[in-house]
Amino acid sequence: MDRIKVFFIVPTLYGGGAERITSYIPQYIDKDKFDVSLIIIGFEKDSTFNVSGVPIIFLNKTRVLKAPLALIKLFKKEKPQVVLSTLTHLNSLMGFMSIIFPKIKFIGRHCIVSRAANKYIKRSESLLSKLARLRTKLGYKFLDIVLCQSVDMRNDMLTNNFKVPKHKLRVINNPIRDNFDLKSLDGTHNRPLRLITVSRLVKVKGHSRLLNMLSKLQIPFHYSIVGDGSERENIFKQVADLGLEDKVEHVPYTNEVAKYLSKSDYYIMGSYAEGFPNCLLESCSVGTPVIAFEAPGGLNEIIENGVNGFLVSNENEFIQKLNVEKQWDPRIVRESVYKKFNTHKIARDYEKLFAELV
Repeated sequence: MDRIKVFFIVPTLYGGGAERITSYIPQYIDKDKFDVSLIIIGFEKDSTFNVSGVPIIFLNKTRVLKAPLALIKLFKKEKPQVVLSTLTHLNSLMGFMSIIFPKIKFIGRHCIVSRAANKYIKRSESLLSKLARLRTKLGYKFLDIVLCQSVDMRNDMLTNNFKVPKHKLRVINNPIRDNFDLKSLDGTHNRPLRLITVSRLVKVKGHSRLLNMLSKLQIPFHYSIVGDGSERENIFKQVADLGLEDKVEHVPYTNEVAKYLSKSDYYIMGSYAEGFPNCLLESCSVGTPVIAFEAPGGLNEIIENGVNGFLVSNENEFIQKLNVEKQWDPRIVRESVYKKFNTHKIARDYEKLFAELV
């Protein structure tokens, strides 16, 4: 039987969780059944993610909008049967590509609950920006499948401005990378309580409300904020205004996220909306439980109250959970996510989708 030819396309091999996960999954697709290649819009010199066992083609373009001609030539030459892209602007382009290549099945991997996130994303109201949003909306309508990482995201896609038809929507969760070492079992909290958040420093991630909450915490704590972004100045001004300079550490970037997670007692999340948060999965993978505010985006599919953390509805409840002297078993915290989101299971889900389409 001939193998199904699949292209995974990402803008770059650096950046956030969307690029990392979309470049990670192809490595675990069954090569006996699928002929898989990874297409990168950008440059090899910019790569920070390691990829093995998958052919990689770099188009060497500075922007997605400069890639259409190169992609058209590549599709004509290689004739993929399935093309999977990620991130909104690239998904939109692939939607329009589907008009030129009706025999190819195009899948757009969507990464955020748009309706909730839009409240915290500053959008330009210029004519060009409005036309760009219209282009995105139209491009999505031409995709064969819009792939969501959570049920919340699927429901959002049914009702937000995209209004993608129900029959085009699928849900496949993000996988957990399998190379995390389990933290030691000590059964007690450190003092001070060690807390961590790993994310971009943008409004939708809710660092501000976490800091407000922590300013009211009466027990000793140390909080590590890992990541960088446009809200950096505002966040650390707030740290100073609240008198938390001695309790908050900033790590703009690290290749050793797992080590920071392992040394923490809790991963804390203040997001108002999420995609399907990889760092939350990674925290549970090393055995560190999570406390998060309730928010759309799949948190309720990951967090099992009292098993691997807590979902809370307000600051007082958050503080109450931080004060609980609960002994967490890292093995149970890890198993709670591995049984649902292990790489083998998620890769098989992708394979079933590809086979269904072809």
